[in-house]
Amino acid sequence: VYGCGDWKPLTWCLADKPRHPAVHQGLGRPEALGRSFREAYGAQSRHFPNYGRERGLSSQQWWVDVVKQTFRLSGVHDDGVLTLMAETLYHDFCSACNWEVLPGARETLSRCCQCGFRMGVVSNFDNRLENILLQCNLRHHFEFILTSEDVGFAKPDGRIFEKALRLGGVSPEQAAHVGDDYTRDYRAARAVGMHSFLLRAARQGEEPEVPPEHVLPTLSHLLALIEKG
Repeated sequence: VYGCGDWKPLTWCLADKPRHPAVHQGLGRPEALGRSFREAYGAQSRHFPNYGRERGLSSQQWWVDVVKQTFRLSGVHDDGVLTLMAETLYHDFCSACNWEVLPGARETLSRCCQCGFRMGVVSNFDNRLENILLQCNLRHHFEFILTSEDVGFAKPDGRIFEKALRLGGVSPEQAAHVGDDYTRDYRAARAVGMHSFLLRAARQGEEPEVPPEHVLPTLSHLLALIEKG
């Protein structure tokens, strides 16, 4: 456990949970839309990684295509309806009402700031993220926001972490990353020499290579580590 005097910079993969307004507009059952979304998102990510940045796509067009394909797979084929819904959803997801901040996030971020941590965000989300954080009243906690769309490479590519370290002006051993994905967050940060913690929800399985002291069942557990250190 590293106390406040041992490392200062923290980077975060913000794992806020999106809500699903389309379900409430009668355009599909949540379970069916969830399956269709995973299929559409997976295919789009394989064909056009990192929002199609290298292929000349904008993240807005990338997401519009994902949403339209999601509803097609769920049985909606009216292109006019699909286009309107996709564009509406893209803009609606800049609003705080469509995001749920993780329990304990505000308290944990505030306490980290009080401890003197310099914090930034390292995310595979698109360039709407900064505005979303503003809308959710979280932006003020962070010195910088790095999205894969802006920097041109996505986690687990170590270059996005290296850029965060440069922005923080620290060496890897002086920094830690908190995220909820074993490969893209925990292992990727450690691969560049950073400390890292895995935020693991109760529904997730065990990761055999993660020592128990590196696992956070909730964000509040990070507070306990900080205050203990």
